[in-house]
Amino acid sequence: MKKNFVIAIHGGAENQSREELGEAKEAAYQQGLENALMAGWHILEQGGSAIDAVEAAVKSMENNQLFNAGRGGSLAKDESIEFDAAIMDGKNMKAGAVSGVKHVKHPITLAKTIMQRSPHVLLTSIGAENFAMEQELEMKGDDYFKTEEKIKSLRKAKKKEKDELLKDTVGAVALDMDGNLAAATSTGGLENQYPGRVGDSPIIGSGTYANNEVVAVSCTGDGEGIMRANVAHELYALMKYKKLPLKEAAQEAMTVYKDRIEGDRNFIALDPQGNVEFSFETALMFRACKKNHDPTYLAIWKDDTGEWEQE
Repeated sequence: MKKNFVIAIHGGAENQSREELGEAKEAAYQQGLENALMAGWHILEQGGSAIDAVEAAVKSMENNQLFNAGRGGSLAKDESIEFDAAIMDGKNMKAGAVSGVKHVKHPITLAKTIMQRSPHVLLTSIGAENFAMEQELEMKGDDYFKTEEKIKSLRKAKKKEKDELLKDTVGAVALDMDGNLAAATSTGGLENQYPGRVGDSPIIGSGTYANNEVVAVSCTGDGEGIMRANVAHELYALMKYKKLPLKEAAQEAMTVYKDRIEGDRNFIALDPQGNVEFSFETALMFRACKKNHDPTYLAIWKDDTGEWEQE
C-alpha cells in the first residue's frame, strides 16, 4: 500500500497590498506557483524522491523572473547578482549549499551537486562556480539574470522611493512515499545589499533544515533576523525536545527572542505525518501545497481560503 506523499512550496513573503501587486501580476504568480508545485508533485506521484521533488519545484521558480531566485534575482548595490541556495536530505541529513555565485543558472542544482559529489556542505563564490563548471552545470551570462524590472527596482530603492526592499526567497519541502523528508531554498538575496552579503538561505539550520524524524523547513523573510534566531533548527528543536506538534512549534519559532531580534520570520514546514504549516507575519506569502491526489491548495493573501486544511 502506497504511503502519503506531500509537497509544499513558497515563493517568498511580502508586505505588498493587493493594489500594489495588481490583478495581472497576481495571476502570473498563481500560475508560477502551480507550475512549480506540479513539477515537484509529479516526481513524488511517480514514486520519486523528496530530494528530486524539492529541486524540481525550486528550479521552476528559478526559471521564472517573477521570483527572487535565479532569473529573477535581486540586484546588489553595484548591480551585480549573487545567489544563495541550500538543500537537505532528511533521510541521511546530508546537505549542500552555495553562496555568492553569479553565473549558475540553477543554484539549487549546484547545491544538490555539492551534497552528492563533494566532501563539503557549503561552497562560495569563485570556488563554487569552478565546481559548477567541473560538474558541467549550465552557466549563464549577466544579461540572462539582469532583467529590466530588477534594474528599475534597484534604482528606485537607491532613491529611497521604496519602503519595502525585495528580500524574497523561494523554497520547497516534500515527503515522499518512502517517508523521506527534504527541504530546499534558493534566493537572489536582499535588494541593494552589499556585494558579498550572505543571508539565512544557505545556512543549514537557519533558513533550511530537514530530518526524517521531525520536520523539513524552508524560510523566507528578514535573513539577518532568521539567521540570528536560527529559525529552522529552532522549529526542529521545539518539536523534538519540547514534543510540540507542528502548529504549536511553528507559532513559538516565529516569536522566540522577538524582544531582541527584529524582522519578519516566515517559513513552510512539513512533518513526517504529512502535516503542513505556512507560517508568515507579512501581508502575503506566495504558497501552494498538494497531498496525494487531493485538490491543490494555492494562496497568496492571509485571508485566502483560510488555512491549509489538514485531514
